[in-house]
Amino acid sequence: MACLARLRDDTRFLETTFPPNHRRFQIVSATVDEVSCRFLIGGGGGAGPAGDASNEAAVVFTANFSESYPQTAPIWFTESEISPIAAILERLSETTKGNYNICKQMRILITELCRECRLPVPDEVFRIDEYLHGKNDQMEVDSSDEDPDEFHYEMELTEPSETQAKEDCEGIDTEHLLTLEKLKQSQRLEFERGSVSGSVQATDRLMKELRDIYRSSSFKQGIYSVELVNDSLYEWNIKLFKVDSDSALYNDLVAYKKDGFDHILLNCTFKETFPFEPPFVRIIHPVISGGYVLAGGAICMELLTKHGWSSAYGLESLILQIAATLVKGKARIQFGAAKVQHKRLSTTQYSLARAHQSFKSLIMIHEKNGWFTPPKEDG
Repeated sequence: MACLARLRDDTRFLETTFPPNHRRFQIVSATVDEVSCRFLIGGGGGAGPAGDASNEAAVVFTANFSESYPQTAPIWFTESEISPIAAILERLSETTKGNYNICKQMRILITELCRECRLPVPDEVFRIDEYLHGKNDQMEVDSSDEDPDEFHYEMELTEPSETQAKEDCEGIDTEHLLTLEKLKQSQRLEFERGSVSGSVQATDRLMKELRDIYRSSSFKQGIYSVELVNDSLYEWNIKLFKVDSDSALYNDLVAYKKDGFDHILLNCTFKETFPFEPPFVRIIHPVISGGYVLAGGAICMELLTKHGWSSAYGLESLILQIAATLVKGKARIQFGAAKVQHKRLSTTQYSLARAHQSFKSLIMIHEKNGWFTPPKEDG
């Protein structure tokens, strides 16, 4: 198809223009699925991103292409936690439709990075405009002989390649493949009705995270499970079945089975700004003391705040980190409170409103006093 051929041309141009030995910006790998690139900060007299003292030697970025590209912007990831860099990626995702093309995105990315690091913009960046000008002229010539209806039909029915479809399904059980397919169909219906929920970047990333979870060994071994609340991709119930077997919380979970329950239930909600903002996570049941669990069921973790979150962080890693934090904080199940909570849901100790309130207070305290690592004797 025309869009796929154009994407191949664009990625080849970027590879040629910014080879792996470029002094400032390098294309590490490029396919029709994603482009990985590296920005070199050191060695050119730069001062690092403004307001940041870490001055990393290099920052690696990855741009993923969704099925709707180029009607939507690529989805960008990086492991860097420097605030200005995260802000640049956010601007890339929020730019106008005319800048969704990967070459234009690269031009913006390089220019903004050089500005933040107080570095000269490489001359090769200006070749991007020349390349795009030539491509646009060629597109006008090529499109003159096309049937307009055929062109739009092809755009609307663009589907992932057979190879990509097989890769997406590999290692996933039939039950969960049906869940993914149901989500795709629901997204198509929402698009046709003009009532799309969330954002393209959040939906694509959440679908990827869900596929990764369905493939993971921890999920298949029953360490945790994931259920979509009301079939919504933006709200998950996560059942945590297993924690460190040497912990008191593990013994509590064993005893908890006598009450007919065998897990800790977490609720995880996502905004349309995900993955650039963290999900909101709270415990629904049982009632827990310790473990950095706040009133209402919110969890005291820097990772769950905007300051501590990174768009590169995976959701399975988050789930396992929460399990480790509960153990580290010496979490214990309050069995009497747990029984009352299940029998009288209207008077539960944990609620969404209380969780939001306590988490908001937590952020205000830590913004003032900072975060700290508890001493070893505290877990």
